[in-house]
Amino acid sequence: MKYKKYLWIAGVLLLTIFGYAFFSSNDETESAITTVVKKGDFLDEVIISGEAQSTSLKKINGPSSVRKFKLRDIKIQDLITEGTIVKEGDYIGKLDPSGVNEMIIDARLNLESGQSKFTQQQIDTTLTLKQERSAIKDLRFGIEQNELELKQSIYEPPATIRKLEINLEKGTRDLRERLENYSIKKRRAIARMVVVGTEVSKIKKRLTELQKLQKSFTIYSDAPGMLTYAKSWNGTKKKVGSTISMWDLAIATLPDLTKMESKTYANEVDIRKIKKGLKVQIGFDAFPEINLEGIVTSVANVGENKRGSDIKIFQVAILFNEIHESIKPGMTTSNRILIQKQEDVIIIPLEAVFSKDTISFSYVKTGFSIQKRQIVLGDANLDQVIVKRGLAVDEVIYLNEPEGYDSEAIKMLKQEDDR
Repeated sequence: MKYKKYLWIAGVLLLTIFGYAFFSSNDETESAITTVVKKGDFLDEVIISGEAQSTSLKKINGPSSVRKFKLRDIKIQDLITEGTIVKEGDYIGKLDPSGVNEMIIDARLNLESGQSKFTQQQIDTTLTLKQERSAIKDLRFGIEQNELELKQSIYEPPATIRKLEINLEKGTRDLRERLENYSIKKRRAIARMVVVGTEVSKIKKRLTELQKLQKSFTIYSDAPGMLTYAKSWNGTKKKVGSTISMWDLAIATLPDLTKMESKTYANEVDIRKIKKGLKVQIGFDAFPEINLEGIVTSVANVGENKRGSDIKIFQVAILFNEIHESIKPGMTTSNRILIQKQEDVIIIPLEAVFSKDTISFSYVKTGFSIQKRQIVLGDANLDQVIVKRGLAVDEVIYLNEPEGYDSEAIKMLKQEDDR
């Protein structure tokens, strides 16, 4: 009887122990997250976002003659929607003509003033030359009169005859001088007319050019394509209200959609890994299902300051090896640059790696217990790390620290440990 009693007590104790172990195991499972150690391919990648753009584009510019008239900071008054498909000769936009309109008004006023001066110069020249011709005519009449008197004075005293001869000589000399003066005054008058006339012609030419410039402020496409807005020196897109300078007249572009690249920037840490010729997987925020292959074609040697920050960034260009009709310039790209690939290696998530002082370790499940084991790490990326020693394939490891194991001793690896 006593024997049965002891068996019954022992059974209750065993059930209690197993129940405690079962429920404590469930509680631990609920609070702990585990994963299985796997062997596979490790990809060391740099992931940076960028912007899709064409490597070949045709600029649609404002009129180049604004440089001749030194028109600065011309506002874009109207511009069609970005992404519009245009044909040659289609309307693109309009520039604010207020600056050239003021110049046209000034040119018209100058033309009126110049024409008035020209007319006045004509009148003055006509009057002056008319007076000179009248004086010459009077001198000729005087000479004829002196010649007639000299002929009639054949019987006059010698002194009278000599006086008449002197008068005739004086009249002849005066006529010669007057004719010379007339010739000089005529040439001078013609020269003045040429100067004033040339000035009027210049003003007329300027007015014609300004009127032509005014018409060219309405801009049309000179080729077919999909329109994209041009960018200013600071990277912002030009749109209605933006200004163009006489040194950068582009208001829009027509990109070649068969030649695309992603323009991106890498930080100082990542740029040392990126080299020309590296393969890239290009994704798109607008089309998550589309992934294209690309290649790094250029890496900047000199950094530039990130806008509004002292952080240095380096420009990287990634050429698309393939084209998709859905991809348009300006779309945000996600560029996965493959730095290196290691095949058939043990890899674990970064969350499974813990450290104390200089020792890296993982929590490894061994039966009903947990072992705090040292591991030797290799290369790492943003998500995973290579384990050179310390773990075996299919072992279960913890992604968070199990409760109560913080003070547990780390099982150190032996030199000859092949795990």
